[in-house]
Amino acid sequence: MLHEPTREKLMKLRLSAMAEAWDTQSKDPKLNDLTFDERFGLLVDVEYLARHNRKLSRLLKDAQLRISGACIEDVDTTAVRGIDKALVRQLGTCAWIGDHLNVLITGATGVGKSYLASALGQAGCRRGLRVMYRRMPRLFEELALAKADGTYARTLGRLAQAEVLVLDDLGIGTVKEPQRNDLLEVLEDRYGKSSTVVTSQLPIAKWHEWIGDATAADAILDRLVHNAYKIELKGPSRRKEKNN
Repeated sequence: MLHEPTREKLMKLRLSAMAEAWDTQSKDPKLNDLTFDERFGLLVDVEYLARHNRKLSRLLKDAQLRISGACIEDVDTTAVRGIDKALVRQLGTCAWIGDHLNVLITGATGVGKSYLASALGQAGCRRGLRVMYRRMPRLFEELALAKADGTYARTLGRLAQAEVLVLDDLGIGTVKEPQRNDLLEVLEDRYGKSSTVVTSQLPIAKWHEWIGDATAADAILDRLVHNAYKIELKGPSRRKEKNN
């Protein structure tokens, strides 16, 4: 007799997963052999998992990762790729995020830079962290538009709030002074407070030249390179492998 009122109360408390599990338990006579603590524990586990999954879905949606299905467990760590399996496992713990370190991923086109960056972003989401993905050309466009419509400070604030910011395709095209300044502002807000993942076809040694202005380049690289894991991916293009 108490089942339906209890279910209604669970729904009003927004414990829908627990309510459904309560229904399931009531129809399974085998569960009568469990103690109260065991049955209650099962109900709590169901609700906890449901809420975790909803939060993860929301974080992944907000992150807008380039490769939504990328995960750290599927990263190719064969010798030809030039990435150490132990390092991947270490990065998968997300301890580097807690330490506010960066990850810089370089390599030729198609070797899996965006996949690894997306996998690191997904790992952060699975830890309940706010992750944001941007391609560098789009980021520069976004910030230019924000200046034009008066939302520049708000946009910078949103980027700063991301505990992991993935910047994909650094080194594409040329950089003008406003873009150099924008990149410096983004990295200054994040330095020592959060983590940034960067991918580039350019070797890190050429980033200074790409940025162009020596003073700005020194400032940008100081905030980005010296407190970072550096990964140079190698091997043939994965896109060509898939097409063969």
